[in-house]
Order: sequence, then structure tokens, then C-alpha cells
Amino acid sequence: MQIRVLFFGVLKDVFERSLETVEFPDGARLQAVLSHYARQAPGFEALLPSLAVAVNQEYSGPDRVLQPGDEVGFLPPVSGGSQGAERGQGEVRIVRERISTPTELDRLKLPQDGAAVVFEGIVRNNTRGRRTLYLDYEAYEAMALKQMAGLAEQARAQFAVRDVVIIHRLGRLEIGETSVLIVVASAHRGPAFEACRWIIDTLKKTVPIWKKEYFEDGAVWANGEPFPAEISRPGGTGGAHPASK
Repeated sequence: MQIRVLFFGVLKDVFERSLETVEFPDGARLQAVLSHYARQAPGFEALLPSLAVAVNQEYSGPDRVLQPGDEVGFLPPVSGGSQGAERGQGEVRIVRERISTPTELDRLKLPQDGAAVVFEGIVRNNTRGRRTLYLDYEAYEAMALKQMAGLAEQARAQFAVRDVVIIHRLGRLEIGETSVLIVVASAHRGPAFEACRWIIDTLKKTVPIWKKEYFEDGAVWANGEPFPAEISRPGGTGGAHPASK
């Protein structure tokens, strides 16, 4: 059977490609795919404790039985087209143009809201003492949109807020530009603050978006935050990666 394999972030550099179609025996498990690529690149096995793997845009463990035509994505820790939901049911988008915070805030607010809390992730001009020139963001877009929509839905239910907007930008971002915008509208400020903080903290650990940092002396993929314990990883629990922001 044929499956489609996708590589993201630093794994594109390890394997020197972003996708390929490969053959496996019928009934093969995800572990067979992991072993196949561990033989191809000796450095890949060392990365396994910090990776997650998705099958058809859902996080999966190594015992998952694959079907013909499945799509497997290898996902390094996340850094932190478009799709949206109807107004009043939350909205998530991935964009490549500048994000306008005033525009999104005005669109979301309604007369019954007593609070609208805004979080903007901004491209800063340095990382760990090195001068940053610009950033380049990429994503597993279909899966990222599903994960973002799930965060918006869970935030509305868990914190009883009226509405949520989550927008993430991809591509090249200059210093001072907004990479991610979260707006939470609610009757009261407490739930809005709590929901906004929970969304960005969870997004940075679970939504498959990565950034490459460009400096005067080179470029590197940013280390991501560890995946949460509930996300199965092929190499064990892993965990000691510093946050990317």
C-alpha cells in the first residue's frame, strides 16, 4: 500500500524534502514507518522522544494500523489559505497577509460584551542575545486549522465566553509584525482573561506551526515547547525542549 509522508520544521532539513509517497505492506503499523526513516537518517531516532506523529491530521501512536492512502505527518515540537466558522461560533484563520488587530476587534465585539481581551504575538528583534532579522512561519495547515477550531470551541465551553477569534500568520514576518492574534469576547473580564491565556498556552504546545529564525550569521528552526503528556510520542515522554518564545 502507498502512504503519503510529510516532514515539517527541522525534519525538512534532516531528510532534505518536505513530502514523499512510500510503499509499505498492507496492515503495517505506524511504527514501521518510524523504523523506516530511522534507518534512513541516523539523527532521526535521537529526535523521536520530542516528536509527535499525525495520521490523517490526528495525533496517533506507533501502534496505529495504517490504511492505503493515509497521510502521515512527522511533527517536531511546535513553535507556536483560510478557513473560518460562522460569526458567533468562533473563527479561526491562517493567513499570509498582515493581521489587523483593530479590524478583528471591531468585528468581534457586540453590545452585550463587557470585555474583549486581546493577545498579539509579536516578532521581536532578538533571540537569546542574537539579533533577529526576520522570521518565517510554516504549518501543517489542514491539521492546524482543525486544532485551532477545537481550541476555540473548548474555550467557549470551558470558560463560558461568548466568542473567540484565533488568527495565525504564515510566511515571512518582519520585526514588529503580528504572528498570532487571539481575541476573546465575554460578558465579564475574568473568564475572558483566563480563556485568552489558556488558548495561547495550549496553541503553542499542540498546534502544528513552526518558525525559522533568520539572523545575521545564519538561520535555525526555533526549538518548540514539549508536546503535552496526552499526545502520544513514538520515542517516549521526552520533554526538555525550551520554549520558542
